[in-house]
Amino acid sequence: MAEEESSTRARLLAAAAQLFLDKGADQVSVRAINAEAGLNPGAVHYHFGSREGLIAALLERELAPLWSDRMEAVARRSQDEGEKFEVRDLVAAIVEPFEELSRSEKGRMLCHLLARSVLRGGRLPNVAAWFRIAPFEIMLGRALPHLSVREVADRWRLTFTLLLQVYGRPMIASPAAPARLPESTTVIAFITAGLTAPTAAERLT
Repeated sequence: MAEEESSTRARLLAAAAQLFLDKGADQVSVRAINAEAGLNPGAVHYHFGSREGLIAALLERELAPLWSDRMEAVARRSQDEGEKFEVRDLVAAIVEPFEELSRSEKGRMLCHLLARSVLRGGRLPNVAAWFRIAPFEIMLGRALPHLSVREVADRWRLTFTLLLQVYGRPMIASPAAPARLPESTTVIAFITAGLTAPTAAERLT
């Protein structure tokens, strides 16, 4: 039974990914996804709870493998007191997968879907740790211990919003089409500079 449910979920996710790629996510209804997968009209809601739940599951399935190994390695380094942990390492581990995704039509569609989902609702429902803010704030706080908890949270929120805007292009009508993006080295340097900028109090001294 569990194997059958997993197969059905996979069919729905594959159908959704193809329709989102062909038509754009905003033009695809739950009914269309169910029909494309050859399932009854209630299948998406039964297996994912909602359209948003399906989108979160699709993003996690497609994107988690790109980030998980990198982020787990960075997390281990951030916890090792004997090794110098650089903010740039954390930034590169985030930016490089976005740059990789931007090279393909499907990748650009997924970045757009991630941006639209997160910027609209603030978070994705029922996803693994690397799709949440807390682990990144913890690592940034370890790298910049002089910053307050609020300052760390504010800087990371600005960082991720910028990345979603650059790579997700949430306002673009045809997100899968190629676009001129800044070099990843430029993005990494720019964000690193912002994250490590002096605080207001430091600028006054």
